[in-house]
Amino acid sequence: MATSNAPTNPTHRHADQLVVEHITMRFGGLVAINDLSFTARRGEITALIGPNGAGKTTVFNCITGFYKPTEGRIALMDGQADREDVVRITKLGVRFEKTGDGAVFLLERMPDFEIAATAHVARTFQNIRLFSGMTLLENLIVAQHNRLMDASGWTIKGLLGFKSYTEAEKAAVETAKYWLDATGLTDRADDPAGDLPYGAQRRLEIARAMCMGPRLLCLDEPAAGLNPRESADLNVLLRMIRDTHGTSILLIEHDM
Repeated sequence: MATSNAPTNPTHRHADQLVVEHITMRFGGLVAINDLSFTARRGEITALIGPNGAGKTTVFNCITGFYKPTEGRIALMDGQADREDVVRITKLGVRFEKTGDGAVFLLERMPDFEIAATAHVARTFQNIRLFSGMTLLENLIVAQHNRLMDASGWTIKGLLGFKSYTEAEKAAVETAKYWLDATGLTDRADDPAGDLPYGAQRRLEIARAMCMGPRLLCLDEPAAGLNPRESADLNVLLRMIRDTHGTSILLIEHDM
């Protein structure tokens, strides 16, 4: 398994976003990941490359909280936070800390829902996991569920039409429409997601993940099953996400 970084804006090039240090994942006697370390920099596209069965998806599952690594540390940094802050937070024994213009999240200590909602890590999967019976627009609004529930105070404010909720709902629709346009899917907004061709479903998955406003976007073999034209379109989309939104992208592939 290997990693590579695609360069981007020089101001971001040396700032670490994700630092994976010596993670090991065991399932009984099976060692799926053995002492893996790598760094993904802010605002860059980082690729984790290896053959099928090398443990790439297991790495993603550890980063996103589906699995807890047997050993090692997975630190996500934002703002002015650096590795010294990671060491300090580790010694404090807490899951994350926000200080001034920075934040550190120790992902190996956090449950999956907190990694998504608080650390703002979003992902796609090898096998497409859309709500096939919902429209494209509905899929992207559902992706913003936590934001809408926060606006409702996790109460019935939404049903009662409180201003805070209606404004959040309007913003969610606008965000969904933006990403439909960015992925070239606006004309299919009211179609069931399951009716889309395979390549379009891949783009919709990425749009759904971006509706969460992630600091780090994890893509599990996003080009799998795509034809050359679809792969080229995907390349353009990922560069737009990186350059326009400053989102750090970590992707895994078995063949580049």
